[in-house]
Amino acid sequence: MASSSLSALLLLLAVVVGTAAARGGDDGKDPLTTGFRPVRLTESQFIVQKPYDVPLRDRYEHTGGVRRMWVFSTDKSIRRNHPGGARTEIKINVVYRSGVWQFTGEVYVPTGTSGVSIMQIFGARPERQATTLMLHVYDGRLTFYHDLRRVLADDIYDRWVRLNVVHDIAAGNVTVFVDGVERLRSRSHGSQDAPHYFKFGVYKQSHNHPSHRMESRWRNVQVFTKP
Repeated sequence: MASSSLSALLLLLAVVVGTAAARGGDDGKDPLTTGFRPVRLTESQFIVQKPYDVPLRDRYEHTGGVRRMWVFSTDKSIRRNHPGGARTEIKINVVYRSGVWQFTGEVYVPTGTSGVSIMQIFGARPERQATTLMLHVYDGRLTFYHDLRRVLADDIYDRWVRLNVVHDIAAGNVTVFVDGVERLRSRSHGSQDAPHYFKFGVYKQSHNHPSHRMESRWRNVQVFTKP
């Protein structure tokens, strides 16, 4: 009995330590969010967008703290006559126009998922494009939009990857950290006149041969801000 209790205790300790490490520190706090204020999110602010003609359960599940989203390249868009492509994405319904904002989360992309956006900042100068940032996956590489020369991480398949995305509207830039390391600093397409919000999931892209099935899983998604 004592041996069984000890084994259970060691297993629990391993889970706690592993979770803390994934979040960036022994105390579970992410040093990249220092100076930011967490934004309280309710479940109703995680708005799932999926093909209009299939039930939610056929493209999305949320269990054990993990949100799993998948889509097929042949799927319909989110509404009839909607110009966008196939997707199962979550829109975080927190809209901002000024300040500094940060999206954080851990993402798992299964082998085979390719030609897909897994995270974006929606909102930009309308005469240029619809988004401030998109992070794509092509053959296991995390890229800035579909630019295969701008690779943020070489092999993200089948492992949890921590993302921190910081959008400074006044400075006009976006910074992306992968597993705590800065991998991108880019001039933003955003505008103080445009509403912005974060999205994550899977959104089929037309470049570089998208796979038939695309999936991403997310946990510990949060939003932070500072004036």
